Amino acid sequence: IELLRGAKAVHTLDITGGAPELNPAFEKLVLAGRELGVEVIDRCNLTVLSEPGQEHLAEFLADNKVRVVASLPCYSEKNVDTQRGSGVFEKSIDGLMQLNQLGYGVEGSGLVLDLVYNPLGAFLPPEQSALEQAYKKRLAEDYGIVFNSLFTLSNMPIKRFADFLYKRGELKDYMDLLVRNFNLGTVPGLMCNN
Repeated sequence: IELLRGAKAVHTLDITGGAPELNPAFEKLVLAGRELGVEVIDRCNLTVLSEPGQEHLAEFLADNKVRVVASLPCYSEKNVDTQRGSGVFEKSIDGLMQLNQLGYGVEGSGLVLDLVYNPLGAFLPPEQSALEQAYKKRLAEDYGIVFNSLFTLSNMPIKRFADFLYKRGELKDYMDLLVRNFNLGTVPGLMCNN
């Protein structure tokens, strides 16, 4: 917080780290960021919204106009639960519904809800705009859920993901795939680049 106060050039506070909402200082940090007039982004773990003791969290985020960016690896229950564990999809959908009820993702509300797709495996994500349209169609039709944007990410082969690829004998091929598909035009839009 002291760092934020002293850094006049900072315009965005992007809070991440698994389930940052469970950090005891999360709400204090959000309040300080909003008080200082910076945009606050919560890299939200949607399942945290249904954790005991977090019943107030969605409303807290809305009251403080926190931009929510949440990972949802697929719009299919089977795929999400295979990747993240049994019941994760249902909790994620419940979290998205809570956020929608407060106005998140609803045009004109000022409450931004973005989703993130990153593939699990040694392949690149599909084209972003087409996948966004598929997500919007399926989530709206199946659950009445709306959101602002979908971002697709390529996984960096570090730590767990690198270990996963190495054990499967896919690390070198994946690295080659990343090099072959590098697009300099994407650099200005990279997260965490400054």
